Amino acid sequence: MSRVDAHHHVWDLSVREQTWMVGPEMDPIRQSFSIEDLAPLAAAADVTSTVLVQTVGLVEETVEFLELAAGNDLVAGVVGWIDLTAEDIGEALDGLLSRPDGSYLKAIRHQVHDEPDNDWLLRADVQRGLAAIADAGLAYDLLTKTPQLPAAIQTARELPQLSFVVDHISKPVIGEPLDPWAAQLRELAAHPNVTCKLSGMVTEAPWTTWKPADLQPYADVVLDAFGPDRVMFGSDWPVCLLAASYDQVVETAATLTSNLTPDERSAIFSTTATRTYKL
Repeated sequence: MSRVDAHHHVWDLSVREQTWMVGPEMDPIRQSFSIEDLAPLAAAADVTSTVLVQTVGLVEETVEFLELAAGNDLVAGVVGWIDLTAEDIGEALDGLLSRPDGSYLKAIRHQVHDEPDNDWLLRADVQRGLAAIADAGLAYDLLTKTPQLPAAIQTARELPQLSFVVDHISKPVIGEPLDPWAAQLRELAAHPNVTCKLSGMVTEAPWTTWKPADLQPYADVVLDAFGPDRVMFGSDWPVCLLAASYDQVVETAATLTSNLTPDERSAIFSTTATRTYKL
């Protein structure tokens, strides 16, 4: 089966630091990773196209990613960053989309879970920025944890015209009780303009001892809440390398979805991402 990896990163530490890499536990990925590094891993896993996702809050990175996508057959789309609170966000989006490589911009993302205010998404300037993203025909990736889910639920309700994509199933701590995360994720899934990435799970589990069975209850909540037509696979490479190799992540996702029909698995590994991001 030809697969889409709907969530991965690259970074070049000679260009800029990745300031989120804090502590010695990040040492295994404290190096540069390029699309050339990913290409053979993707090919071995039958991944034929990918979505490249922002790592820092800089428009310069978004421009670099658009240029990369235009020059590489593997990257089919970019989730970039832009200042949601800027008064000129409409013009800034137009500037990106009007570039020769602007068609590769598919969505915008911000590190919401790093904001000190759990209701950051509900700020008037942020809501105005999200509406501008919808007006531009783009999606918005929700990078949240459980404390930010109530604001995400309200935002999805108030902006039905915007397509939201939940990154990393909203980062529940694997091994802790399912609720309140599960109940809130189900409430978010009740809004038809929201899809969810089956991604980022291995790094929310104990890095050296996790096994697919530990992840299954969380994957089951996602699949039941959203349905396969609103779930997409993402590797979160190279962050995943803290806990698993690329092929381990792909095979784990296959294991977690092994009880589904071929059409349902095809949705998760290809068609949901293709449709949501207009690849």
